[in-house]
Amino acid sequence: MSFKGEYRSANLEQRLSDNEVLCNLSPRNCKMKEGQTGFCGVRGNRNGRLVTYTYGKGVHLTEELIETEAIYHFAPGAKILSLGNIGCNLNCQYCQNWKTSQAKFVEDKDVHSFTPESIVETALRHNIKVLSWTYNDPVVWHEFVIDTAKLAKEAGIYNLYKSACFITDEALDELLPHIDIFSVSIKAIDEVYYRKLTTGWLQPVLDATKKIYQAGKHLEVSNLMITDISDNEQSARNMASWVLENLGPEVPLHFVRFHPEYRMRETVRTPLDRLEKAQVIAKDMGLQHVYLGNVANTKATSSYCSSCEAKLIHRFGLTAHYENLNNDGSCGNCGNPSHFKALDLKESAKNTFAELPAKDLIRHAYEWRGDITSLHVQVKNPTDQTATIYYRAQKKKKGPWTEVLMGPGESYRFILAKWDTNETGQEIALPEFITSNLFEVFDRAHFPTISIEEDVSDNDRTALPKFEGKQIPEKLKLSLAEPNS
Repeated sequence: MSFKGEYRSANLEQRLSDNEVLCNLSPRNCKMKEGQTGFCGVRGNRNGRLVTYTYGKGVHLTEELIETEAIYHFAPGAKILSLGNIGCNLNCQYCQNWKTSQAKFVEDKDVHSFTPESIVETALRHNIKVLSWTYNDPVVWHEFVIDTAKLAKEAGIYNLYKSACFITDEALDELLPHIDIFSVSIKAIDEVYYRKLTTGWLQPVLDATKKIYQAGKHLEVSNLMITDISDNEQSARNMASWVLENLGPEVPLHFVRFHPEYRMRETVRTPLDRLEKAQVIAKDMGLQHVYLGNVANTKATSSYCSSCEAKLIHRFGLTAHYENLNNDGSCGNCGNPSHFKALDLKESAKNTFAELPAKDLIRHAYEWRGDITSLHVQVKNPTDQTATIYYRAQKKKKGPWTEVLMGPGESYRFILAKWDTNETGQEIALPEFITSNLFEVFDRAHFPTISIEEDVSDNDRTALPKFEGKQIPEKLKLSLAEPNS
């Protein structure tokens, strides 16, 4: 792969005899001979030194909403700039981003180059106050994350880290000073599950999560509930119990709906009633803020006061509407603390127009289908002038046009999310010199690599490309489905 043509020195190196090196970033502590790479495929040994091949290399940066990261209590509705790397120190059998997380499958067309300065400049130009390190696990992008996060903080930008946190204590110590918000994915409170379905192991994840909480960072925990494997009631009890005993009742917990992917395509999305049961269990056990993820039209995604049950934030899918929340994060009805932060980042009104302000624009329409309720729009301005594109929701009564400004030569990707049940789709209008593509998003942390102009999946549950290798055996699914105690 051409992304391995350049490299630079990496942190957390341990030099050994015979020109070997040890990488102390991941609990795997990969030991590498000259020319070898570690499990992640993007860190290796060159001339007896530990190097990273992906500093400044990742997938296309994307403007999204903070709800895409399973963060509901920090600046609800805020824009984020999502930044995803290539490679990963896990190989989850259900990975929705396997095409870029597993280095051997990465295609050059999906790799883009950045500098810390260019990322901060993009965020400031689009009035974005949160960088999100996401998609493939950011652990293996360690050096670039830290360098960029430092620069972002100097510019008054927050850093959000969405991760499975399979990371060493030493590496987390380097990271913690630079990250403000952590969205930690704990796959299951089950060692067998971790070993067989993620190729990692559980204890480092739990240790890292506790350390993040003790450091006083904003923390929310998510748990993917896989159909017929980890969507049982005992799994929900184990997860809620661990959060209560090791973190606190105020830490938000998200039970996330699974969609069939990678080596686990031969199943269905998690039944909604099982997710709803998990939410009831966790709340009855004493957790104050329990949500469902990857579902749209349900009250289980909205925020309510844990004291008087007033609705504080109404959510539909990835969109958030403030209803009864004070600026200090307390309930507007009873004054109870509701554990919200950074409400000053609440999204300000965008420039909108009843009619398109420019003529001769090319229009593209997209209709929502099934469980797909968000869309990436990727656009490129090849000129040396600023350009404007527009979008609006499609309803019986069409909504206003909203503008997106693009700098000279800029390539940009941004999300459009369904706002309510009446919305049937989105319409985009742009000058003829702007090149564009639309990408269906199957999950909130899914980074699609195939546009609808290239091909469209035959269903709304498994994205393209579909992994053509072996699926995990049915007997493994059955063995993992036994409720753990």
